[in-house]
Amino acid sequence: MGEVQLSGYLLFVFFLCVLAVIGFEFVNGFHDTANAVATVIYTKALKPVYAIPWSGAFNFLGVFLGGVTVAMGILKLVPLDKLMTLPVSVGACLVLAVLLASIIWNLGTWYLGIPCSSSHTMIGAMIGAGLAFTWYYNGPGVNWEKAEEIGSSLVLSPIIGFGAAALLMLFLKHVTKSHALFHIPSGENDRPPIHIRLLLITTCTLVSFFHGSNDGQKGVGLFMLILIAFMPAHFAVNHHIPNAKVLSELNRTEQVITNALNSGTDQKNVLLQLNKALDQTRASLKAKSETDVAKTYSYRKQVESVIKDIRLVIKNEKIKFSQKDRDVLTGASNELEHVTDFAPIWVIAIISLSLGLGTMIGWKRIVVTIGEKIGNEHLNYAQGATSEIVAASTIGLSTAFGLPVSTTHVLSSGIAGAMVASGGKGNLNSKTLKNIALAWVLTLPVAIVLAALLFMLFHLFI
Repeated sequence: MGEVQLSGYLLFVFFLCVLAVIGFEFVNGFHDTANAVATVIYTKALKPVYAIPWSGAFNFLGVFLGGVTVAMGILKLVPLDKLMTLPVSVGACLVLAVLLASIIWNLGTWYLGIPCSSSHTMIGAMIGAGLAFTWYYNGPGVNWEKAEEIGSSLVLSPIIGFGAAALLMLFLKHVTKSHALFHIPSGENDRPPIHIRLLLITTCTLVSFFHGSNDGQKGVGLFMLILIAFMPAHFAVNHHIPNAKVLSELNRTEQVITNALNSGTDQKNVLLQLNKALDQTRASLKAKSETDVAKTYSYRKQVESVIKDIRLVIKNEKIKFSQKDRDVLTGASNELEHVTDFAPIWVIAIISLSLGLGTMIGWKRIVVTIGEKIGNEHLNYAQGATSEIVAASTIGLSTAFGLPVSTTHVLSSGIAGAMVASGGKGNLNSKTLKNIALAWVLTLPVAIVLAALLFMLFHLFI
């Protein structure tokens, strides 16, 4: 089966999808900007005219330098392999349903000034579109194992944010001798001392960078979903990796397995199975083509299979490898993963720019909520710094482990934790917290239902 040429109509739908993913990341930018800049603005560390471009620049860098681990985790939520065997229009329905459902809910909560998780929204939309896909095509539309892993990270991160911020705030209260750190700024010219100002600007910078590295990757993952859905032969595997490089890794792996077989082991069947997979991967490598969907699909599946087999062999405690051989196998599996888990630099650049520019506008509604309405009193310097240190740490660690996390929920819960540590439960604004909690509870089911309905609607017309 050769590469399907996009008709004029599908080409229009393709560009519509690209505009939608750029729009999603742009909305994500101004929806989530508040997470980074609210504390520096409300503690008078930076004026908005400086804080917003500063945050935008580091959001841009975060996407550009953050890798693609989170992006690939997002991609693995949907049935990529199944999509590659179906008409392009099916992928178009799924992509548009996910993007438009996410944008609609994000814009609605932004308009109401309610901090809401873009991550929750997008993942709910992917689950909803996947369920509709299952209904129509009688196949697995959602990777529930991956969904459970991502869901756990989204649920636990705000709890960790609240607890860690409260503990850090209590530590500062009982250890630090700096009364200036707990000052509540009042008046236009009441600015923090230089050392506190630098601390707050540093935490703002870190949250901006890690927000880009995590949330920006979600946009990269969605962009890759579009490219794979519409042009699978070109983008389902990384054709820029030389065949000789892939062949070298396969041969190195085979040599290690041959040595293990020769040394004598009762796990010969496992090793022989891996050798067979290596031979099949070599064959699919020779046949792969940038214009043939079936051959590209076969190559991708074979590479994924051999990576899985290599990692199972590494984990098999009954097979004794030297540390050198173990390193060879680990290195080979990681290198082969670059064949399937990648994003072109121009995709990363477009998403970086969209997120960076999005931070420049629309930020004020959510900033007011975070800065003024979570607590019953104005943020002091310690509360601002504490919540952002915890947020930056949590998001950074999540990115390192390839898990999407909600910047909004981590920071909002961090501020709530810092407020509680400062003055107990009475220091929180119950009305705002109820609104945030309601948005948190509703986001997933609303996004699921909305995306499923949109998939069904688009399925009638595309």
